[in-house]
Amino acid sequence: MRKILQNATISAIVATLMAAAVHAEPHPADPTKGGTGGRIIRVKTLAKSGPGSLAEALATKGPRTVVFEVGGVIDLGRDTLEITEPFLTVAGQTAPSPGVTIIKGGIDLRTHDVVLSHLRVMTGADGQAMFSGWEADAFSTVAAHNVVVEHCSFLWALDENMSASGPRFTGNSVAEWRAGTSHDVVFRENLAAEGLAKASHPKGEHSKGSLIHDNATNITFYRNVWAHNVERAPLVKGGAQVTMINNVIYNPGHRAVHYNLMNLEWTGHDYVTGEITALGNVMRGGNDTDPGLPFLMLGGDGDLKYFGKDNRAVDRHGNPLPQFGRYGETKARLITAKSPMTDVSRYSVLPSGEVETSVLQTVGARPWDRAPDDIRILFFVAEGRGDIIDDEKQVGGYPHPVSTFAPFVETDWNLDTMTPKSGRYPGQKAGAQEKLSTRDAAMRTQ
Repeated sequence: MRKILQNATISAIVATLMAAAVHAEPHPADPTKGGTGGRIIRVKTLAKSGPGSLAEALATKGPRTVVFEVGGVIDLGRDTLEITEPFLTVAGQTAPSPGVTIIKGGIDLRTHDVVLSHLRVMTGADGQAMFSGWEADAFSTVAAHNVVVEHCSFLWALDENMSASGPRFTGNSVAEWRAGTSHDVVFRENLAAEGLAKASHPKGEHSKGSLIHDNATNITFYRNVWAHNVERAPLVKGGAQVTMINNVIYNPGHRAVHYNLMNLEWTGHDYVTGEITALGNVMRGGNDTDPGLPFLMLGGDGDLKYFGKDNRAVDRHGNPLPQFGRYGETKARLITAKSPMTDVSRYSVLPSGEVETSVLQTVGARPWDRAPDDIRILFFVAEGRGDIIDDEKQVGGYPHPVSTFAPFVETDWNLDTMTPKSGRYPGQKAGAQEKLSTRDAAMRTQ
């Protein structure tokens, strides 16, 4: 399958799609500029650690932008990259083709003021036995704030593919709880797909898209794709505040968007009402989707305040699905808000009927230079194909591209936006998307 998807026909189709994508509207202002204005740190090796590695660059103190003079695969060997130093930009777009893919592990972000762009993370079971305890996320913020995660591809997680997490109760008030966990995080144009179901997670089935943990606030999902996850697209926990705009959810299994404040986790604490604002999202059923699955489900014991507008939910045949349902017979209430509970005026919001076509053009890492698995997943979403999987081997296993090397020349790049002055990114075909850098620059300056 991987060889088939690398042929010239697929490449031509992708180039056509990307040429159309340059006309998308600019993105909103971000909560941080990351490491803009700091030193440039070059990643020169695909080793998991040591001199010139990504791990060394992440651990460096002070404002910095991490660029890549190497492309290929970083094998973490069932380990996790931790980001603990703030004021960081990781610019995966600078890598020579085929870009940078992290396998057999994930990323935990435990700090503030970080921009993470154009990386692929493919966690995978790596041969571990079912229920054996290997339960890595592909990506998660852990009590982090002022974060932008954009144009990344997160596949084959053993827990969640793409989450915002942290401690539930830090301090003695709601304000302190919210300050002590993840807040002000933007997930934009990411692909979160094929969370592994019956794999090595000790709890059993665990194909999950995104978890927004209790009391996490100002978490924004803009133009992302969740595909082939059993549930959590996303799961919003007690007291959390989430905005969803123009996302695509394809082939969810048992739940798509759901909210759950669990009494068992809140014993001794007063409940806090959660908030979800959802505009112009699309949920489409696939091979594994439960019949009659609603767009939003309410579980647990706490109330959810909800504003929804122009959200589409259909089954695999295009028949309408319900907007709302519940799991668990509890006192939890769905409270209808009269207007969005966050400032959505900064965002370009497409009508839901235009979302799928637009988002599939641009989502994921390096859309001008897509990896075979990204192509496979996105084309299958468009075609109504694909399944929830238990092991990465079911879809060809880990990639093994040849390592590539090319110097990073500072004078060739707009360092404030990390876009190429030539208008062409590494690996981008001539003429396919000459205006892409202009669009990306606009994203950063709005």
